[in-house]
Amino acid sequence: MTTGIRIEDVRKRYGHGDTAVDALKGVDMEVAPGEVVGLIGPSGSGKTTLLKCLGAVIEPTSGRMTLGDDLIYDHGWKIPDLRALRRDKIGFIFQAPYLIPFLDVTDNVALLPMLSGLPNSQARSRARELLEALDVGHRAQAMPSQLSGGEQQRVAIARALVNRPPVILADEPTAPLDSERALAVIRILNRMAAQFETAIIVVTHDEKIIPTFRRLYQIRDGRTHEQAGDGREV
Repeated sequence: MTTGIRIEDVRKRYGHGDTAVDALKGVDMEVAPGEVVGLIGPSGSGKTTLLKCLGAVIEPTSGRMTLGDDLIYDHGWKIPDLRALRRDKIGFIFQAPYLIPFLDVTDNVALLPMLSGLPNSQARSRARELLEALDVGHRAQAMPSQLSGGEQQRVAIARALVNRPPVILADEPTAPLDSERALAVIRILNRMAAQFETAIIVVTHDEKIIPTFRRLYQIRDGRTHEQAGDGREV
């Protein structure tokens, strides 16, 4: 059975000796395929550090992490090519869309599968399918500067999904959006998670979307605490 995300006793220490700081003090977390889970907590609680560890951007100090079918970390990296892991197995969505300004919408989404070796025509076909599913297919030939903020974020979601990763990590994806567009993003993430069996973690402070999660993890003092969410329909 495929695992979505499993984190076991993950710790991260910055520095050494008397000046060491324990940002993560034994994090446990599990997200099933097809599930969208919220990660909340005050600034400095370790949310960003955890996301960077999961995204293979920084190395934990100890613990185990499994993404999809791959044990990626067990007191050391188990994947030889972390760049390929990030490209092929993890989708990233950020507060800002970070679209490439000189590529049109289709090529912004198609670039990752092209880099992974998919023929250009197939990569663009896959990109257009996702753009249609996300209701921005009519903007496929537009440049990023011609899109609204909500449209740009939908394109960013398509880019995160295009390599069909088992995991998506979303860092404050609704922060710049109004209530209607923020809830639309969460609706899309739930639909895409179910359709592609993707495990999604959404780091957020956004009070507009927190009631939509069925499960939440709160980080306090470097440790996670699971709690039931409202699961409000959107």
